[in-house]
Amino acid sequence: MDIVEKAESYVFHSFKDKLSPDYIYHNFNHTLRVVNNAKLIAKEEGVSTDDIEIITLAAWFHDLAYIEGPDGHELRSSVMAKDFLTESGYDANKAEAVATLIRATQLGVEPQNHLEKIIKDADCSHFAEPNYVQLAELLREEWKITQKKEYTDLEWAISNRKVLLHYHRFFTEYAKTNLQPQKEANIAALQVCINDLEYGKKKTKDKAGKKKQEKPERPERGIDTMFRVTLNNHTRLSEIADSKANILLSVNAIIISIALSTLIPKLDAPGNAHLIGPTFIMMLFSTVSIVFAILSTRPKVTTGTFTRKDVEDRKVNLLFFGNFYKMPLDEYEWAVNDLMKERDYLYNAMIKDLYFLGKVLNRKYNLLRITYNIFMVGIILSVVAFVVAFQTL
Repeated sequence: MDIVEKAESYVFHSFKDKLSPDYIYHNFNHTLRVVNNAKLIAKEEGVSTDDIEIITLAAWFHDLAYIEGPDGHELRSSVMAKDFLTESGYDANKAEAVATLIRATQLGVEPQNHLEKIIKDADCSHFAEPNYVQLAELLREEWKITQKKEYTDLEWAISNRKVLLHYHRFFTEYAKTNLQPQKEANIAALQVCINDLEYGKKKTKDKAGKKKQEKPERPERGIDTMFRVTLNNHTRLSEIADSKANILLSVNAIIISIALSTLIPKLDAPGNAHLIGPTFIMMLFSTVSIVFAILSTRPKVTTGTFTRKDVEDRKVNLLFFGNFYKMPLDEYEWAVNDLMKERDYLYNAMIKDLYFLGKVLNRKYNLLRITYNIFMVGIILSVVAFVVAFQTL
């Protein structure tokens, strides 16, 4: 494994094991994006193979210190990179060059040479991404969670335009030629967004000139996390119940198979008449256990249809397949689009989904408990019956 592959593995596992999930922007995906752009720009700028290796290593390590927090992460990342490269037997001068490039990614630092220009442009290449607005929203949410910085939509759009327009510029010829046009398109898109938001802000004022009172924001991220965790727990509990039922089915099927193949054929002999009662008890309880185990896993499918009135009256849960599997695609698309327009309807649908999943789980576990009780009683009675039968000989 060469040094670049080794560095990639180290950074990946460091982020995976140590980075807080709150960092939804400064994570491995962002680092990978910077690495890919650094290699592309370096290649297009015609730098040497050795220099491409140094730039790539710097890109891999440039945000690694986020595993310990954002403050001064460039300086701490440069130390981490140098320590790792030194321990890996990498050339000391090259390791120092990597650390220097990482320090050059600090905000407001002017690049002093060609390699620093490349790493600066790679680190800011997201300014020229077609999906820049979505990437910026990830950063906004990350700051809100980790640094308690909150912006309105208008404040965020103005701040982004200001950064792109006044505080950032590309340095390499490749970036100026190939990235600058998309960056300018993003600036224009931000300006359109600002105009729309400012117009909307004026429209929200009431007749007296006062702004209408806005509804308090819900903790959207916490709600989404709650639904995701609860749904995962429900799914795991359902899998556990099905697994337990399958175990009982297998065990009782084996008991019945052995009884049918070895024990029952011998019962017609006069000398084995005493075994008829115990065998009947064992077969009976095994059969009943199988029936209840099947009932606990047997799916219940509903009608699979709904009407537009059901959707308009908010009476149908569109998230459960049993309510729509017979519907035409265009009808289902219309219903889901209507669902997504209204947040309360969407959350209520998710709540109903969790509620009915809980009802199904309750039924499964009740039947499963009955099955285990039947199996336990059956085994005990069968053993007692066999013991009594042999003692009466």
